[in-house]
Amino acid sequence: MATLPDIGFATDIVITAQPSKTWIIDRDAMQVSRMDEGLESVRQAVEIALNVERYKWTIYDANFGSELDGLAGEDEAYIIAELPRMVEDALSPDSRVIAVDNYVFTRLDSTSMRVTFTVHTVYGDIQEGVEV
Repeated sequence: MATLPDIGFATDIVITAQPSKTWIIDRDAMQVSRMDEGLESVRQAVEIALNVERYKWTIYDANFGSELDGLAGEDEAYIIAELPRMVEDALSPDSRVIAVDNYVFTRLDSTSMRVTFTVHTVYGDIQEGVEV
């Protein structure tokens, strides 16, 4: 005996990807300039996700942002071990991001480091970087 009634759910459900259009910020003109849904929109989303501290701003949910601020002042070996995981964690909620690799760590001075990496997206590759 079935515990749930058989009401004939449709099995021909089609899942379609929603457009990822977003407003693009023109930093030179200091204004929102146009709509885009390709590589430029993903580039902007990646930049924002890496620069927004997770859990700090109530406008964003708990799945958005990064925890890179926690690396400030940490040992170089710890940063090299943790930063790739943190970057991938910050970008993983975006279904347009396929993978992140090619991390290059460059010491800027005794207290800071620049890290560059490649973000592979459904629209192409993006070269991105952060400073910690």
